[in-house]
Amino acid sequence: MPVACPVALPGFEHVQRAWDPEQARWTARLMPGEYYVTTHDEAITTVLGSCIAACVRDPVLRIGGMNHFMLPDDAAGGRGGWLEQQVGRAARYGTYAMESLINGLLKCGARRDRLEVKLFGGGNILSAHAHIGARNIEFAHAFLRVEGLTVLAEDVGEAYPRRVVYFPVSGRALVRRLSSLDHRELAARERHHLVRLDRSAGGNDVELFG
Repeated sequence: MPVACPVALPGFEHVQRAWDPEQARWTARLMPGEYYVTTHDEAITTVLGSCIAACVRDPVLRIGGMNHFMLPDDAAGGRGGWLEQQVGRAARYGTYAMESLINGLLKCGARRDRLEVKLFGGGNILSAHAHIGARNIEFAHAFLRVEGLTVLAEDVGEAYPRRVVYFPVSGRALVRRLSSLDHRELAARERHHLVRLDRSAGGNDVELFG
């Protein structure tokens, strides 16, 4: 029988959670543009194609979280664009996702110098936007390097989607490669998300993950 669902931290009540009998834990399920921080012994899961998920935790307090983000397909953020300009529109999305997750942990008492990071995703599954996955990976690596945070482990790139399950208390992460059917469904979802990001990035005001 499932235990009572732990109370979500303020600001994360909207994130969908369900009891996962396979993991014997309540599990938060992230969609593109979402992030989640927890101080409880629960899991966080998401499905990734071109998107990136950063899993970050404080191993002393045994608290952590995950985000799920994609840079918009902005011409100014093409190969090397965000690195050269430093303030490109595309970078704002990834920066927001990373800073939101890190700041959420710091608010719970985590220390920046103790943070552990694992990275997942960035697969090449959008044939019409072949650079998106690689650019997401490049952004994540560069952001963490600038912030002085070390990647302990990663499973990124290649040409397949992934399901990731992360356990912030232990830092354990499970990665499962998905089938071709999941591939097609995920690619359609990511194309829709990419169009929405492009539209919101096109104006003077940037809507960060809606």
